Amino acid sequence: MKPLSDQKIIDSWMKNSAPWTDAVRSGAIASRTLATNQAIVDAVRRRAPATGIDIGCGEGWLVRALDGVAMTGVDVVPALIEQARRAGEGDYRVLSYQDIAAGKLAMHADVAVCNFSLLGKESVDGLVRAATSFLTPGGALIVQTIHPLAAGAAADYRDGWRAGSWAGFSDAFSDPAPWYFRTLASWLSLFRESGLTLVDLREPAHPESGVPLSLILVGENRRPPAAL
Repeated sequence: MKPLSDQKIIDSWMKNSAPWTDAVRSGAIASRTLATNQAIVDAVRRRAPATGIDIGCGEGWLVRALDGVAMTGVDVVPALIEQARRAGEGDYRVLSYQDIAAGKLAMHADVAVCNFSLLGKESVDGLVRAATSFLTPGGALIVQTIHPLAAGAAADYRDGWRAGSWAGFSDAFSDPAPWYFRTLASWLSLFRESGLTLVDLREPAHPESGVPLSLILVGENRRPPAAL
């Protein structure tokens, strides 16, 4: 059995791009339709950005939802970028997180959004630490991620790799992607080490049970502008 790794995440999404597109567009993911989709749209709108980057954009729903903002969608999976392009006009690019961290995106934006797309370890560390290089001064990195309580990690609240699962999804999915669990303290440390100042933290909850469904972190870039 291969060890859990960032590459296995990419391998899984390469295989599951079609069923994922169907699940997103049909509203099959309950937590998204109940709370988290609107929560990330609201988080971006509160910043009133003129420009934005959707990092790990998938089939492009968030880019389409943020009408009025000049958005660029980026994903490492070519099939997802193709789905995004077919769904409507927009600036979509095939790039890895390592490419973005290395400056290949070659742009600055008022917001960079990572909506449930920061699943790995080394690639995520590198991307977040490079965030100030692709944000405008005063711009913000907005991350929505699995809430530690929703992740069922209360019994083992330590950073580490977790096996993935497609439980609750259709039989069309296969080879679930692993993901790297981070405690709240680890997320805050990563933001701080990356030169981002945490200016907002929200916990979108199930409208009936009150159970937190996700964690939203907003880190502001207060560094001078980086050269492209």
